[in-house]
Amino acid sequence: MSFAIEFNASEGNAVQWMGLSGRLDSATAGDLEKTVASQFQAQGDKLVMDFAGLSYVSSAGLRVILMAAKRARQVQGTLILCGMQPHVREVFHISGFLKILHVVDSRDQAAQALQALAS
Repeated sequence: MSFAIEFNASEGNAVQWMGLSGRLDSATAGDLEKTVASQFQAQGDKLVMDFAGLSYVSSAGLRVILMAAKRARQVQGTLILCGMQPHVREVFHISGFLKILHVVDSRDQAAQALQALAS
């Protein structure tokens, strides 16, 4: 299965929703890295990454996600990950990333988290 990235803007383009599908590994991590690099340009930028279609993530993929989180912090932005399949979530758990990243179960919970942060 190939790797794909799909964007949807919402809330007056204040939040970018990025859907990931396929395999996020050393062959595809560069594509995501280039895409994510342009997401946190302004202070307060918000990005939700939906992993529902992601079937696999390697250490190269984890590195890109960690870089995205670091960039979000640099601009006082928000990065929320949602929709992880159990085997992908397990990789994040084993790596300790669930403790340092904002991860929720669904898009609805991501939207609720964004509303809570705005309050």
